[in-house]
Order: sequence, then C-alpha cells, then structure tokens
Amino acid sequence: MERLCSRAEFEGVKTTFEKELGVVDFHLSNNSCILYVSETDLVAGNSYKRKLVRFRNANSSLQGIVLVEKTILSEQYFAAIQKFVVIELGLILLPVTNQVEASQLLTQMAVGESKENPFRRRSVSYLLDPLVMSLVQQIPGVGKVRAMSLLQHFSSIQQLCNAGIHELEPVVGQAAAQHVHSLFHQQA
Repeated sequence: MERLCSRAEFEGVKTTFEKELGVVDFHLSNNSCILYVSETDLVAGNSYKRKLVRFRNANSSLQGIVLVEKTILSEQYFAAIQKFVVIELGLILLPVTNQVEASQLLTQMAVGESKENPFRRRSVSYLLDPLVMSLVQQIPGVGKVRAMSLLQHFSSIQQLCNAGIHELEPVVGQAAAQHVHSLFHQQA
C-alpha cells in the first residue's frame, strides 16, 4: 500500500494519509470511517454531495460518520446538508466549529474505541467477579461449576435470590436447588 509522506502523531494516535482511502477521509477502525466536509466545501457548492453519495453507493460495510464544519459563514447551509446526510443518505452527522475541534473529536473517537462504553449494560462477566463467585460457592451443595452455571443463567443476583426451586433445578439439580432456595428464603 503506497503511503503519502505525511504523518502525524498526537496523544498516541497515529494518522497516516493514504491514497487508497478513496472518498473516505479518515478510517477509525474496522467498521467506521469519517467523511469530512469543510466550511469551504459547504459554501463552494455541491461537490461534497458527490463524495457522500459515492460512499453510500459503495455498499460498504463501514459505518459512515460525516463531520461538517458549522461556522457563522456556513450556518445558512447547515440545514440543507443535515437533511441530505441524515434523511436522504442515512448517515451520522456531527457538526464541528473548526479543524482543531474536528481533530480533537477524531482523537477522542480513536482512543475511545479501545475503552468500555460506560452507558452500555454490563455483561455476565460482571457477575462472574471473583468476590461474587466465591459468595455463591459458599452455598451448601454449590461448588465452582454450579456457581458458574447459576451466575451465567441468572442475569443478576436479585434474579438468583428470587428464583423458585423449579427454576433452579434445571441449572444445578434438585438437591443444590433446595439449598439455594432455602438460603434466600429463610424465615427470620
């Protein structure tokens, strides 16, 4: 792959400009890319539309994100590009005020891909935390294998506590199901 001689590195994010990107301006990961529409492109005319349509028509597996410079000068054109990008093409549109803001956003997106999304629901691996695992193993008749089965089958500790014997039996067997149920449903 032939690379142009331009390279930049900011905060651990390497940017390499390549001829082979085609209509895509930045390639973030295996499944997302950025198409950049500058203030000049927006004010100058419709040439940016051809680029966006070419991307959409390529039937790419990439998720296209369109960054648009929205300034005082280009604000009057923003509603039209917003309608075109979001409604007509079905792409994601993110307005930025200048190239510095765009580069900061790109850096955050590139760095953020490697981090866990704090708004996404935690997976079963959270329940398989060593402390939770050891607590469930303390139940008489439940060892490591049965504790793992219980925590994988029930999505929360509350759901495990509220489970009836008939729900527990297929997971851990009749005897262990009795122990688990009686532990959580003892009369005080």
